Amino acid sequence: MVGGGGGGVGGGLLENANPLIYERSGERPVTAGEEDEQVPDSIDAREIFDLIRSINDPEHPLTLEELNVVEQVRVQVSDPESTVAVAFTPTIPHCSMATLIGLSIKVKLLRSLPQRFKMDVHITPGTHASEHAGKLNKQLADKERVAAALENTHLLEVVNQCLSARS
Repeated sequence: MVGGGGGGVGGGLLENANPLIYERSGERPVTAGEEDEQVPDSIDAREIFDLIRSINDPEHPLTLEELNVVEQVRVQVSDPESTVAVAFTPTIPHCSMATLIGLSIKVKLLRSLPQRFKMDVHITPGTHASEHAGKLNKQLADKERVAAALENTHLLEVVNQCLSARS
């Protein structure tokens, strides 16, 4: 499971040196109704997926979509109720980067969506070491813990690297 090489956030050994790489879905065509500024445009699952699909993995020069960590089918949105739920799947059951990935998704949504939205970012049930997943989901749901994590300048820098466009 551990491979050689740097490239990851820590610059050390990779936990999943040879991940499966999935094909990116195409860009969503923009409809005439969406371009009409007079028509209210509700936020849907595809819009949320488009926001998070290009987040960079902390260990690989790949996006969360390319690693199948996020998929549109695991995004639920209710615009009238102002709720967004995103389930993400780490590439391996004992992924130590799961917290960082979840935090990156949460920060991207916090920065992109209107404040009225309540966000639930969590690990897809059954895809991560069980005792760790519950604790991690609890951390991601705790606004104070998320805010405290983002006050850590090193952690914020790593999250911003995950959210920045790769050249």
